[in-house]
Amino acid sequence: MDEIVAEYIRRTVLKIPRHEIKTMLQTWGFLSEAQLQTVNFHQTKDSVSREVVQLCKDNSADIKQAALLDIIYNHVYPNKRIWSVYQMNKSGEETDFFDLRDFKKKFKRRLQTALKNVTINFKEYEDNAIWIRIAWGTPYKKPNQYKTSYVVYHSQTPYVFISASVIRSTLPLLCQALAVASNYHDIREMELRSHCLNSLKDIVFKRYSQTFQTYYPRPLQERNVTSENVDLRIIQENKNEKERILRVNREVFGDGPQPKLEFAQYKLETTFKSNPSLDVSDIKEPFRCLVKFSSPHLLESLKSLAPAGLADAPLSPLLTCIPQKARNYFKIRERKGIFPGSFVSP
Repeated sequence: MDEIVAEYIRRTVLKIPRHEIKTMLQTWGFLSEAQLQTVNFHQTKDSVSREVVQLCKDNSADIKQAALLDIIYNHVYPNKRIWSVYQMNKSGEETDFFDLRDFKKKFKRRLQTALKNVTINFKEYEDNAIWIRIAWGTPYKKPNQYKTSYVVYHSQTPYVFISASVIRSTLPLLCQALAVASNYHDIREMELRSHCLNSLKDIVFKRYSQTFQTYYPRPLQERNVTSENVDLRIIQENKNEKERILRVNREVFGDGPQPKLEFAQYKLETTFKSNPSLDVSDIKEPFRCLVKFSSPHLLESLKSLAPAGLADAPLSPLLTCIPQKARNYFKIRERKGIFPGSFVSP
């Protein structure tokens, strides 16, 4: 085992939380249980990593085994990376039988033909997800194992989740290889990004249920209220209003947890409307603006606005329809006061 592989394994072990190192090494399966028993997992992580590296040297580990450990780590902690969603398309309605061996062969051949110095590793998981790790090099340099791209592809679906490396020039090669290997004609980014891979899957696979209804505020009815029961009436109205807000909020957002998105961006474009007395109503140039929202958990934050009394219930459809618009490729048409534009959620 050369020193490059040894150092990469050491750094990978150092990334793993102390209490999970043994479990993740067992999942890796490269070291035997007897070898793991010789490691003192209660010492410092640096000492643990060096003992693990020595055992890997005894087993003659190569870059393929080191890459497999890295895939396992990223599968357990996918939120350490930023994921983008890509959608592939076919020209017709034809369906193809998915052959994993054929997919791997086509994918590797396409990338290795275009770029000689590249390492590619695959790992299949039980949910039909194929995890692909790509380390990129140049015509004159070996692949850099610390600047990798990750791909998660669910077979029999047109969706691909990509966490690209900092080498952006390799992204077109990667997308082309994915389209060819999976027998699709083209691939395009859906402009949907997040650290939370599972939330992106919930949105594009429609595993997130949300009711989309339009509510109209009811006018207040006049009542003849005497001074004796005014306090009780106010208390009852406040209680009814809180119950209404909770009911409307539940109908709009559903009972389950929201997909974890961190950023939303609307590009709005509409005709400028003003007072007729102002001499700007004939301006033909559309009014454009960019509205951004950010939060550690954006949809849960929006869900909490009305119950906290920070916004009226229900919220604007521009906010409550974020997951639905994401599935519909983020196009918002001008209808019922909703302006045309696009939505991005990185």
